[in-house]
Amino acid sequence: MRLSRQRRMVLDLLWSEASHMSARDIFEKLNARGRSIGHTSVYQNLEALQSAGVIECLDRANGRLYGYRSDPHSHLTCLDSGRIEDIDVKLPADLLERIETVTGYRIESYTLQLNGRRSGN
Repeated sequence: MRLSRQRRMVLDLLWSEASHMSARDIFEKLNARGRSIGHTSVYQNLEALQSAGVIECLDRANGRLYGYRSDPHSHLTCLDSGRIEDIDVKLPADLLERIETVTGYRIESYTLQLNGRRSGN
């Protein structure tokens, strides 16, 4: 994949923010930083980067969010703020074996979607 100036701007922002953002958020942050990029260019570059497996795309009820990681990982969503955190979770082997027994499938990979509130809230 060719890394154009605009793709580099989008990637640099995602890596520096290390969070999940909508295309609109990315557009607004880039332009606020003096990076001249159009809405359509942001969408096109995000789709190209996601299709190439460079970034992740999460489909949520309120729209798509893009993240800086493309490796298999899980997510924890705060029910109060909506913030999504990337987490690396390894399930115990006996739990995976039970899931395989119950479902009849051999688990090759997994991601978890966890939802919760910070302790003390």
